[in-house]
Amino acid sequence: MRLSTRIGLAVGCTVPLLVLASGWLLLHLVARDLRGAEDQQLRRRAAAVAPDARALLRAAANNRPKAADTRERQLYSAALDVGVRVVTPGATFSGGPQPGPAVPLPTRTAGPVTVHAAGRDWRALARPVRTARATGTLWVFAPDTADRTRLQLVRRRVLLTALLAAPLSGLLAWGLASGASAPLRRLTRRTAGLDPRTSTARPPGEHTGVREVDELAATVRTVLARYDEQAARTAQALDTARSFSSAAAHELRTPLMSIGTNLDILATHPGLPAADRGEIVTDLRREHARLLGLLVMLRELGRGDLVDADAFDDVDLADLADTAVAEARRRAPDAVITLDAPPGPAVHGWEAGLRLLLDNLLANALAHGRDPDGRATVAVRVRAEAGQVLITVTDRGPGVPPDARERIFERFRRGPHSPGSGLGLTLVAQQAALHRGSALVTDAPDGTGACFEIRLPSGDGTPPDRRDWLIGTARANRSQSFPKDRS
Repeated sequence: MRLSTRIGLAVGCTVPLLVLASGWLLLHLVARDLRGAEDQQLRRRAAAVAPDARALLRAAANNRPKAADTRERQLYSAALDVGVRVVTPGATFSGGPQPGPAVPLPTRTAGPVTVHAAGRDWRALARPVRTARATGTLWVFAPDTADRTRLQLVRRRVLLTALLAAPLSGLLAWGLASGASAPLRRLTRRTAGLDPRTSTARPPGEHTGVREVDELAATVRTVLARYDEQAARTAQALDTARSFSSAAAHELRTPLMSIGTNLDILATHPGLPAADRGEIVTDLRREHARLLGLLVMLRELGRGDLVDADAFDDVDLADLADTAVAEARRRAPDAVITLDAPPGPAVHGWEAGLRLLLDNLLANALAHGRDPDGRATVAVRVRAEAGQVLITVTDRGPGVPPDARERIFERFRRGPHSPGSGLGLTLVAQQAALHRGSALVTDAPDGTGACFEIRLPSGDGTPPDRRDWLIGTARANRSQSFPKDRS
């Protein structure tokens, strides 16, 4: 059922009810006004005939029949169109229209009352009448016509109005609702043929003048925009999954072939010397560890590419660095790791990703930043400067040649004797880009070793729209090249 039809039916049913309710109130008010006019007339008649009633009471008390008859006629003449009754302990005088003498009357009244007699209603008013020698009650009667002719006329007109209001108000409301819903019908026609799966067409943002329709159109556009966003994210996720499979297959091929070769040697040469067998087993364990590390790194790259802005929150980098350094000291008890991180530096970011950044910087320094004697000395510093947070990790190793500083953040860049997966510093670059920051590597301040610098904005941040580090085409910052991975 159309909205205009629903509105027409609702109005067509509601308006007659309102008319009937208003008519009932009108009848009540009219009846009260008519009854008030009748009661006022009774009071005036009672005041007018009260002197004649007292005169009649005196004549009857003095036992003067002729005078009493004269006073009684005068009383009836003064009563005009109302009925009167004078009740004394010894006699009753009555004349004019009134209920029969058998109808009981109230003993006393403060004002006009209704008396029922033989299917007819009367308004009655009592007034005490006193003389020096007698006491009586003057009753004045008038037919109660407040609920008759005039009220019946009003009642018929109210019913007629209600009957006419039902179709007329329904048709009028239907017409108005049809006109008001025209913009909604136009919006329906424009959106009916839209298929976000096959077309990029969207409803125009024109204003119709109807606030609800404009809000609905804006909502439709918002829903379609969110659909487009989610479709793009889904496509990106599929690209990431395909790249994950391709990268994993490519990088896993060599260690798996090595493992397979070693297993073949063990299977075909059961009598290998213990030293050769031990060397093969050690090689198998090393390749197994490399496979596990590679899978973990690929998984972390995928998480960084797909993380949502909802995961971002305020992160205390000083506290996070303290936790990461404590864990690195536990993993490498022979290393000397110092931390300079005064309280205060914070960014709006993904806490798990920032922890991953710190862990990989420390792991990279412990693996490649040892001096010629094999000692690892690493200095970590976190400080705030000029609306940014600067993280530096400095080692005492051989450093990074200038011509290699643009490549060490690339995927699977491994040194000739590196036990890593070649993804550690790629994760560092990814997390820096994810937080709209920058990453670079320079010489250590004293010229010995490497210094990795991560700059992150300290204000509110959101991840970039396009992130494809797992695929290998992303750059951390379009205005600045990021160094590549050497882990």
